[in-house]
Amino acid sequence: MGERPRGGPRRRSAQTPAQRQRRADPPRDTAYRTLRAVADGAYANLELPQQIRRAGLHGRDAAFTTELTYGTLRMQGLYDAVVARAAQRPVDRIDGPVLDVLRLGAHQLLAMRVPDHAAVSATVAVARQHVSQGSGGFVNAVLRRVSERSAEDWVEIVTAELADPVDRLALQHSHPVWVVRALRAALLGHGAADVGSVDEDLAALLHAHNTPGALTLAARPGLGAEEALRAAGAQPSETCATAWTLAAGDPGGLPAVRDGRAAVQDAGSQLVTAALLDASLQGRDERWLDLCAGPGGKAGLLAAAALARGAHLQANEISEHRAELVRHTLRAAVAAGARVEVTVSDGRIVGEESPEAFDRVLVDAPCTGLGALRRRPEARWRRTPHDLTTLGPLQRDLLTSALRAVRPGGVVAYATCSPHLAETRLVVADVVKRLGGVTVEDARPLLRDRAGLPLPRTGTGPGAQLWSHLHGTDGMFVALLRRD
Repeated sequence: MGERPRGGPRRRSAQTPAQRQRRADPPRDTAYRTLRAVADGAYANLELPQQIRRAGLHGRDAAFTTELTYGTLRMQGLYDAVVARAAQRPVDRIDGPVLDVLRLGAHQLLAMRVPDHAAVSATVAVARQHVSQGSGGFVNAVLRRVSERSAEDWVEIVTAELADPVDRLALQHSHPVWVVRALRAALLGHGAADVGSVDEDLAALLHAHNTPGALTLAARPGLGAEEALRAAGAQPSETCATAWTLAAGDPGGLPAVRDGRAAVQDAGSQLVTAALLDASLQGRDERWLDLCAGPGGKAGLLAAAALARGAHLQANEISEHRAELVRHTLRAAVAAGARVEVTVSDGRIVGEESPEAFDRVLVDAPCTGLGALRRRPEARWRRTPHDLTTLGPLQRDLLTSALRAVRPGGVVAYATCSPHLAETRLVVADVVKRLGGVTVEDARPLLRDRAGLPLPRTGTGPGAQLWSHLHGTDGMFVALLRRD
């Protein structure tokens, strides 16, 4: 979790009050502002880049701010338990702005290479500037107590009274307990682990969620992005034929990304799109549908492939705002001559409006996003088990609509960025049973790496499940269904 040695005394701040900072430095100020925006409902992956640009941060300062913000959001469950012990009060009795300051300080003390005195002093300055002068004393006292022990010691202290191993694992790795139980069931249910190995795999998966993933780009085939990405320092990924990784820098500044020939996109997302494109068809291959296309990442790959194959792509979205995002991301393919139509409609009725009209259909269904927790650090704290009661019927309705929209012999790819069994295997099984006349084909051989070889450990089939700790991707699920 951090770089702290186990045990031993901690270095305490030797600064006098007169020596302490009075104003927050730009990186910590930016991190704090982002946390407060997230508390008000913002998404960190959208908010943080804006805050960094607004503050004029670059290089090491931008990297420090990113690690401080994302790390604090990921680990806030553990930090709240530590803060509660150090403050000797439950965190629900600490005002939200002060609690965010304390979380920032805890992350610096327990998981970053920041000297204790600097972490405490700079974080107290955040409290004084953004909350009140009086809050600075409270923050100073709590963080000094936090600094007296190592991260490993704090984990032992806060988990000592938890009898259930899953509860301990959840707190240690800072995940809600219901998420950890769901992930454990998913590892077993998808065949990624057995009873003997599941706890080890679960710990590895939770650790992967707390480890920043590589910045991955998709080079949309046939648009000339590959050489431009190589010239910018990106390297081809071994995980997927269209995936490239960028070690450092702002991807938004790359010409290929700015003009839509490439895009930031996880390799798992690229793999499930490729599975649909590589599925064999009986008969024509002329009309394709992306039923839930926004914001357009998978549609971008489909449009590039449609250009090469002479197919027509309909990219559908339920809202005009998201449809506009799709139009923007498809602009390079359209400029190159791709036949693309962006429509605004409820995906649940497209199957009735256009029955048996399409040869290939993608359903990238709204889901809990439990497979993307490493990239969306606040998502684990926003989702609840109740979300499944809303998403489940929607997922079934969208898949049913897609199967009505595809012609006999055509293929539907049902994809989620979640391994939860209630969003994956159970949805597919329920819809197939209800409709009849549908064959679920083995998707695993179609998840291929850059060398063209099937990825290992994608499950027992016929659906395929990717895992962050096994494949270095988001936890994407894909099932391929063929209309008989």
